[in-house]
Amino acid sequence: MSDTELLTGKLLFEFRTIEAMVTIYCKVHHPMKPSHGVCEQCCEFLSYANTRLDRCPYGQDKPTCNKCPVHCYKPHMKQKAREIMLFAGPRMLLPHPIMAIKHLLAERKPAPGLPPEGVSNRHERKRQMS
Repeated sequence: MSDTELLTGKLLFEFRTIEAMVTIYCKVHHPMKPSHGVCEQCCEFLSYANTRLDRCPYGQDKPTCNKCPVHCYKPHMKQKAREIMLFAGPRMLLPHPIMAIKHLLAERKPAPGLPPEGVSNRHERKRQMS
């Protein structure tokens, strides 16, 4: 099962947005990457981001990460995400205008309260399997 098969709906859109940002970042910062996709370091970051999205306690109602009261990224990965987003965010408008605008609009939503129990994407998949 590939990483993106785990996610659906808003979480899949969020992953694709992160993936687009990482691709923009990697193209400039890691020029010695393979001819396809992103370098191994960025691929590892994407895999980590996918896992974090799958286990997000908000599930499909996930806020943007910088508005979220739950800090689920490890500190060094959070710093890496911040670095990628600060670089690639402004550069998203030309290659991915719809993604960029949707992400900007999502950032304007107020921060939610604490998440309800058992609504993560991972919990939903487990319920469907049983």
